Amino acid sequence: QVQLVESGGGLVQAGGSLRLSCAASGRTFSSYAMGWFRQAPGKEREFVAGIMRSGISTYYADDVKGRFTISRDNAENTGYLQMNSLKPDDTAVYYCAARSSGVGYRASSYNYWGQGTQVTVSS
Repeated sequence: QVQLVESGGGLVQAGGSLRLSCAASGRTFSSYAMGWFRQAPGKEREFVAGIMRSGISTYYADDVKGRFTISRDNAENTGYLQMNSLKPDDTAVYYCAARSSGVGYRASSYNYWGQGTQVTVSS
């Protein structure tokens, strides 16, 4: 098993940046692909970005491509989501998740989840 804890959320103005972190403990972090998801009030949890175990391959939702960057440091057991050019529509609770196979786009395919961190973008 792996335990995940997100941090780095907060309130930012439109056009600003935030960097989310996902600290992993338990089983070896490098054994898991990692994904970032978000959930806005009244909406379903949606895929934002994913990264393979090695960190070589990354995947993004269309509406964050070019603005968000996912990365990981397996030596530090930490994943990251750098968010630039933030928009009010990016406001949501952001979750990191892990699964033992490759990156998946469906939240239900992930076995492990953090508690989430709130990101609020003001206009």
